[in-house]
Amino acid sequence: MNLVKSALLASAIALPLATTTLADTPANALIVAQNIDDIVAIDPAQAYEFTSGELVTNLYDRLVQYDAEDPTILAPGLASAWDIDAATKTIRFTLRDNAVFHSGNPVRGEDVVFSLARVIKLNLTPAFILVQLGWTAENVDQMITSDGSIITVKYEGDFSPAFVMNVLAARPASIVDKEMVMANAVDGDMGNAWLNENAAGSGPFKLQDYRPAQMVRLAANGDYFKGAPKMESVIIRHVAEAATQELLLESGDIDMARNLTPDQISGFDGDAIRVETYPQAAVHFLSFNQKTDSLTDPAVWEAARYLVDYKGMTDTIINGQMEIHQAFWPKGFPGSYDDAPFGYDPERAKSILSEAGIETPITVSLDVINAAPFTDMAQSLQASFADAGINFEILPGTGSQVITKYRERSHEAMLLYWGPDFMDPHSNAKAFAYNSDNSDDNYAATTTWRNSWAVPAEMNAKTKAALTEADPEKRLVMYQELQAEVQKNSPIVIMFQAAYQVAMDEDVTGYVNGATSDFVFYRLVEKR
Repeated sequence: MNLVKSALLASAIALPLATTTLADTPANALIVAQNIDDIVAIDPAQAYEFTSGELVTNLYDRLVQYDAEDPTILAPGLASAWDIDAATKTIRFTLRDNAVFHSGNPVRGEDVVFSLARVIKLNLTPAFILVQLGWTAENVDQMITSDGSIITVKYEGDFSPAFVMNVLAARPASIVDKEMVMANAVDGDMGNAWLNENAAGSGPFKLQDYRPAQMVRLAANGDYFKGAPKMESVIIRHVAEAATQELLLESGDIDMARNLTPDQISGFDGDAIRVETYPQAAVHFLSFNQKTDSLTDPAVWEAARYLVDYKGMTDTIINGQMEIHQAFWPKGFPGSYDDAPFGYDPERAKSILSEAGIETPITVSLDVINAAPFTDMAQSLQASFADAGINFEILPGTGSQVITKYRERSHEAMLLYWGPDFMDPHSNAKAFAYNSDNSDDNYAATTTWRNSWAVPAEMNAKTKAALTEADPEKRLVMYQELQAEVQKNSPIVIMFQAAYQVAMDEDVTGYVNGATSDFVFYRLVEKR
């Protein structure tokens, strides 16, 4: 590498690492370049962003969890066994022997009780996942109890135990070290501020260093119950620019690039760099805030579905990274609805708007994450929607800025993505087809509430009915019908399903990237 190139790299990423830019990365460390500026929180009780999910999974364990060996199978975590009593809506878990936190403290029943109750009492963004089990700040101490190594979990609601187990495998059900957390609590925050800069888990990696929008350094947990990770450390550098990621990978300064464009991916010859493709559960959508008067007419929603150049984007700017999918539950999962009836037809869109008496042009601000491929997608939407007189003013921002604005309902139009919180179709159905209280002071972590869409009462009822349906096959059909309704008539235009491509040094093996960010595992990574 010449001196000019070295200077450019140094200015792009000024991080103190135990390596040089003149040699390959250390044999005992995995160096990753990734855009990590979407992180708002890393406390499991608050973490709700994609990158946050990856960190939580590698730092913490849950009673039951999907793991690196097979991310599609629910496996024992901190619980070695469990007994389900559907009649009394009770599950009894047995803690595995000799599990320890990174601090050296033993994992106890009271840590489990504290961790789950803490999520409910803090009531931060992901708390709604556990609240589904009928837990409240008032009753949670009676719903979750421990007697030594036996944890008793009670739940309320007309749904199957399988649904409950999937909820308990979700991110906010991660178990934290009570002693460490409460020793760092301030002003009754139950350690929330401290845990957003530190970690107190028992997972395969320890948090060694965290600098927001700069880097994350993980150290192997040699005492992990499934065995120590192959890599002694994983270092994730924040690199927002895809071009810089490519340069670093080709120069040997990193082992893995997580945010390359399709053009960059297609440029690798396969000799020294390998590209792996991982099907993803995330769906990408364009949505309209119903607080914006010009976007409330259903004719605008319908016309929008014919103004997306689906094929044009998947053939070019997102080739290999996304496929056309127009329903809220991902293709490949039980209950998915795979019809894609909409295509780019600006003349039809103009006719829909004209027949509804909608005057154009309409000017709309469009918030988008300032990174590939989102900015390219936004520009494509800007061009195709202009054909029917809908003019987008693109407002780029960091991931955290865009997501925060979305949660505040202060946007007009939003280009974003959504992944299920746990592997059950209700996770996305509740996000895209349910909103029983649209008031500003009733925050809900759903696309419906964030777009101020007061979902029709009939659709709310169908969403609740699908959750409680006992017959598995009938239940899946109900979710398919819900998807068809949302696809036809809602202010949320679902366009694509992600297919995630990662470029890595040919010597890297064992990296696991499941269907969601909660299923990204570094534990089995090694270098030949």
